[in-house]
Amino acid sequence: MALKAAFMFIAPEADAEKHRAVIDTPEVQLTVVGVKDYKSAADVARELVEQGIGAIELCGGFGIEGAAMVKRAAGEKAAVGVVRFDNHPGLNFKSGDDLF
Repeated sequence: MALKAAFMFIAPEADAEKHRAVIDTPEVQLTVVGVKDYKSAADVARELVEQGIGAIELCGGFGIEGAAMVKRAAGEKAAVGVVRFDNHPGLNFKSGDDLF
């Protein structure tokens, strides 16, 4: 059975319903979702784990606080990992903790 995983990116204009794609490979079914803020990220994380997602990777725009919110939302149902940027180039070299 393929790993069901997700990659979540954060961008102020993202709409989690509209900015979403699923990529199927023999080994991994990857759901990519854009969210507008940390609250949306937590909501999407709860939705994804209910769909059987077992791993969630967060883009570098998530700061420590945002990653913690997603981890709490996913609970023990999914591993949560983070791509790290102290200051993300896509967010004017700020952390998501400063913006969201």
